[in-house]
Amino acid sequence: MKQWRIVHIDEPELEFAHGQTAAHPKDGLFLYGPPPSNLNPRRMEIGIIATEEGAKLYGAWVKSINGSIAPPGTGKEANKYIWPGFQAAFGAEWSELPFGYCRVGADEISKAIRTGTRHEGIYHTVEIYQRALRKHLLEEEASPKIWFAIIPEEVYTYGRPQSVVPKAERVDSPMGIKKTAAIRLLKQPTMFNEINDEAKPFEYEPNFHNQLKARLLDTGKVIQVVRETTLTTERDPTLRRRSLQDPASVAWNLGATAFYKSSGTPWRLANVREGVCYVGLVFKKLAAARGRDNACCGAQMFLHSGEGVVFKGAVGPWYSENDHNFKLDRAQAARLMTMIVEGYKDIHGSYPKELFIHGKIEFGDEEWAGFTSTVPAETNLVGVQIRRQNEIKLFRFGQNPVLRGTGIIVDEKLAYLWTAGYVPRLETYPGREVPNPLTVRLRRGSAEIETVLQDVMALTKLNYNSAGFSDGLPVTLRFADLVGEILTAGPEGMSSRLPFRHYI
Repeated sequence: MKQWRIVHIDEPELEFAHGQTAAHPKDGLFLYGPPPSNLNPRRMEIGIIATEEGAKLYGAWVKSINGSIAPPGTGKEANKYIWPGFQAAFGAEWSELPFGYCRVGADEISKAIRTGTRHEGIYHTVEIYQRALRKHLLEEEASPKIWFAIIPEEVYTYGRPQSVVPKAERVDSPMGIKKTAAIRLLKQPTMFNEINDEAKPFEYEPNFHNQLKARLLDTGKVIQVVRETTLTTERDPTLRRRSLQDPASVAWNLGATAFYKSSGTPWRLANVREGVCYVGLVFKKLAAARGRDNACCGAQMFLHSGEGVVFKGAVGPWYSENDHNFKLDRAQAARLMTMIVEGYKDIHGSYPKELFIHGKIEFGDEEWAGFTSTVPAETNLVGVQIRRQNEIKLFRFGQNPVLRGTGIIVDEKLAYLWTAGYVPRLETYPGREVPNPLTVRLRRGSAEIETVLQDVMALTKLNYNSAGFSDGLPVTLRFADLVGEILTAGPEGMSSRLPFRHYI
């Protein structure tokens, strides 16, 4: 019997300005700034869709992040960083005045979000925001690179599928259509458009965040949904509000994602093999399936530079009720892979040397045959299954848990990798329970298992939605569910290829 082997994968380094490297994004940005890129903005061109109160909060918050913000100094907060100011961290100016302003009414929003079922209330609230933006795009010359959709707390509270509006606050629906009747109309429309229109809100996912992004994909504008309470610079302990990050952490996280969504590169992976490409498969079961077509497929392509592109595949019978798994047929797998390799070539001028597909489930024979049928001969295609599991625990002597980066190699195809654990740079384990490993299994193709583990570790550091040290999942799978939800948040026919920044 072959003996298992324990290894440690070194913490991946990130690259910043002047060719300098650091393991922590905040170290690199604080000391050096972002790596050079022709697309890095010199000024932040931010538009806002907000109430009058939201606009005031935005201006005050931007003013606060243009200066330094001290971190908390006690308890678990002691590991958090000082915020040096946006210009100091990212080398770009951020004006307190928005580059564009779409004003929406607080009273109109308050009434809309409480109207009818959650499908109706959320649909009509999204309509207020998206109508305001489309009017601006039609009538104004200013074209911000990114739009902050700043929402009152009540939109977050009642803008999710499981939200319940208190009976005393509910507003009767002018339509009054039941969900079952609406779903029936969507599957079998009548000859009368006015009747069919009553079912329109039920064509979209009852989630404000996902639906807003889905309904605005066709504009090509990047949307960042921000709660008004996130922008509150005064932390009043007497208010009954959600638990908020400290102001310095909010500045780091929202600053990083705003810079990235403005086409900037906050950081990128250092020492990456030339010509490597990573792809995460995306599947989402449709809530209102029509006939045999019960799921949507897609793919997220990532490069070492942090560039990401989302490709939307076709809707089809990809979900199996028998084994509760998703599988593409040969034709659709070939079509999706063609979009991926051609998309890579559009960016780099040549096909990738290595292409790793990351998925949560196994790859079917027909599915893999479709992938391989369109991959160029010079590209090494590898299928890697990555999933969370809690069956294996690893303990070490002392009070601290296992080190992040610890791996157990079972054989040349299977390993367990702890992407969460004790981090010497942080002098802590940023978690509460005993960390669990990821199961990393080579299902198709060939590659060195340690190389695959190194890649997975590196991809845990490309979450530009925050400036945290790392994630538990590689970026190829970290946002797979969210991307799938946005791809299926509305009817078919939306854009099939957009940068990743549109989805997070």
